Amino acid sequence: MHSKEAFITNDAVVLGVLMGLLLLVFITSEKETPFWKKFYIFFPSVLLCYFLPSVLNSANIISGENSQLYFVASRYLLPASLALLTLSVDINEIKKLGFKAVIMFFAGTTGIILGGPLAVLVTSYIAPDVVGGVGPEAVWRGMSTIAGSWIGGGANQAAMYEVFKPSNDLYSTVIAVDVIIANIWMAFILFGIGRSKSIDRFFKADASSIEEVKHRVETYRASIAKIPTLTDLIKILGVGFGAVAIGHALAGVIAPFLKETYPVLERVSLTSEFFWIVVVATAFGLGLSFTKARVLEGAGASRIGSAFVYILVATIGMKMNILAILDNPALFAVGGLWMAFHVLILIGVGKLIKAPFFFFAVGSQANVGGAASAPVVASAFHPSLAPVGVLLAVLGYTIGTVGAYVTGLLMQISAP
Repeated sequence: MHSKEAFITNDAVVLGVLMGLLLLVFITSEKETPFWKKFYIFFPSVLLCYFLPSVLNSANIISGENSQLYFVASRYLLPASLALLTLSVDINEIKKLGFKAVIMFFAGTTGIILGGPLAVLVTSYIAPDVVGGVGPEAVWRGMSTIAGSWIGGGANQAAMYEVFKPSNDLYSTVIAVDVIIANIWMAFILFGIGRSKSIDRFFKADASSIEEVKHRVETYRASIAKIPTLTDLIKILGVGFGAVAIGHALAGVIAPFLKETYPVLERVSLTSEFFWIVVVATAFGLGLSFTKARVLEGAGASRIGSAFVYILVATIGMKMNILAILDNPALFAVGGLWMAFHVLILIGVGKLIKAPFFFFAVGSQANVGGAASAPVVASAFHPSLAPVGVLLAVLGYTIGTVGAYVTGLLMQISAP
């Protein structure tokens, strides 16, 4: 996407820059001065941690495209954070949140399956050239891969690429559409987290069950809180990166085994290594929540997990190049229209079932963002809620390929 080399290409330096941005955001967000207090009401800290790296990437100071930092953060820090964030989770408390989270997740999925064909149909009347093309150049083929990404994740997107076989040029354009539109929407969600109480009033939603979970977790955390010793910190890191090791080790066995023995499972992305890394690390954390390891929460396990999440947020932001919209603005307009349909269906269902904004945000991100960003959004409400994001993202992976396949066929019918 960038034509010339970025100003900073050394990943060690880039990591330092990203950590400097996180430091700047966290120091200013803690300030009691009226300006900063008001500023962070409008711009939540998690949004800035995500947006500032994207500005540096768009200005070609750093390059998310050529950096390995996102890969490292998503493969190493994400599984560690998931284990640490789920370490003290109370499954019975999560159950009390009810089915609204699942209903909003499926509303989001429906919005993507119907939104894609509707966006293509509307555009075919206004500007048929934008969504036309024949053979591998047919725009609907490329857009089917966005459906894979938005319902499930990268593995589902790759599956759609293999099924519908768009041309390489078209595929690289729609990947830009996918990343930019999804990231802009995530920015809106992060912005909304700071106003979740007002949005809950609009939905006439009762968020008391979420507040209750947060309160119980905070009470439990206060009861076991202690100043961490070096041994405590080593234990926490041992658990986190132990989960990373076990996740990678088992995923390296499970994924190839399923691919070879049950190739049909590839259609529902159960042969993706990343999928199994996330599932195993989360299961490991949940397993430890039934043991004495829970008390590590008192020494700050979820805080270290949250720090890893913020580093991941910065590396996700670094992949976004806002200026890519200028390359093919018409196709971005189609992507924006598609996302608008997804959001409208979520708002409609959310209003109908009076769902709190938490379910709206996590239900959407479990579709559009997947395993990397759904827990980020959930933990931005409260670290104890991260597992809800993980569980819904896992659901997205399992239905992503089938949902995207249906979307692709509907877009083919809608295309001019």
